[in-house]
Amino acid sequence: MAPWLLRSCPARRVWRRWLSGDAVSPGRRTIDDPVRVFVVAGEPSGDVIGGRLLAAMRELWPASLRLSGIGGSCMEREGVKSIFEMDDLAVMGVPELLPHLITLSRRLHQAVDAAVRFDPHIIVTIDSKGFSFRFLRKIKDFCAKSKVPGPFCVHYVCPSFWAWKGGEEKLRNLSEVVDHLLCILPFEEGICKSSGLNASFVGHPVLDDAFDLAGKSADFNVIQSKWMIHGNGQKFRQDHNLTSESPVITVLPGSRAQELHKMLPIYGSALKHLSRSFPGLAAIIPTVPNRTLTGIIDMAVRDWGLPVVVVPGASLEDKYNSFAASDAALVTSGTAVMQLQMCRVPCVVAYRANILTEWIIKQRTVLKYVSLPNILLDSPAVPEALFSSCKPDRLACLLG
Repeated sequence: MAPWLLRSCPARRVWRRWLSGDAVSPGRRTIDDPVRVFVVAGEPSGDVIGGRLLAAMRELWPASLRLSGIGGSCMEREGVKSIFEMDDLAVMGVPELLPHLITLSRRLHQAVDAAVRFDPHIIVTIDSKGFSFRFLRKIKDFCAKSKVPGPFCVHYVCPSFWAWKGGEEKLRNLSEVVDHLLCILPFEEGICKSSGLNASFVGHPVLDDAFDLAGKSADFNVIQSKWMIHGNGQKFRQDHNLTSESPVITVLPGSRAQELHKMLPIYGSALKHLSRSFPGLAAIIPTVPNRTLTGIIDMAVRDWGLPVVVVPGASLEDKYNSFAASDAALVTSGTAVMQLQMCRVPCVVAYRANILTEWIIKQRTVLKYVSLPNILLDSPAVPEALFSSCKPDRLACLLG
């Protein structure tokens, strides 16, 4: 969340109401006491959100903010020393989850223990609903059992209840563990409130990219009235020895190890198919700041048979400049789809998972699409190749 947004949107009233004592028991604290905030992010996109939120909160409480929690490099820059590696929580899907159950259980108890010792006034969990809601449940149970006032619990990024059968019923149960939901889509706030949950619409995090880049560098032209970001593609190509004539595809395979192992071989084969029709084809892969994930990518692209520019730990500027240098993109469904739309880069959305996970998704979803632009428009504006249709020749055809 950009600082100006926290100052102007309903989320600011959430924090102010809590500070004034309306959201906690009298005597819990005084206005001059330090504000202790425990933040939990389980994946890179949540870490970015957490970093921005904490930066905005520090503007409100520059001297009194005290931080702890679980996060990555963005939250660390704001002063959070993560109690363990955030990557341990980045698991999605039922079969994919099974080998990690012991680790996740240990991490859950470790997180609860750290939070209890920190004694936060506010807990913020960001996305990663499986871990986040179990964590909040244990915190609430501890406070009830110990008969002590609990922290004000906020969950940032409302779970996609609207995507699943029986989703609204599960949403109503969240009132037991969440004091306030911060929604990133405008229609979510009203539905949450009608289900008995306190909620505020605070805007989609990708829009913050425009505010972060505006005025930061001469390389960027940000048109806020149209929500467009134009990076310096020519400079990116020059810096990475890509000629102006070379066709370039940005590849965004995901931010979890399981996604990389599943999607990179498919993407590599698709680009080999495409290179037969487009001589000189090159690929760009901006990575999250994680050595393990970057190492997986480096190993995978060795067999692709075409020039690949891997940008390790890509900054926001690096990412949008790479988009500007690209003719099209291959992207695993997620936040990156919206970022590409901000740059008006044509893309194909792809997704494969364990066969059981895919079956569960097909049985439970009420949606026709998986990418947010298509969901919001209720139209296949962005081509999607999902599950059994996610094959190299199919991706090459859609890109070509």
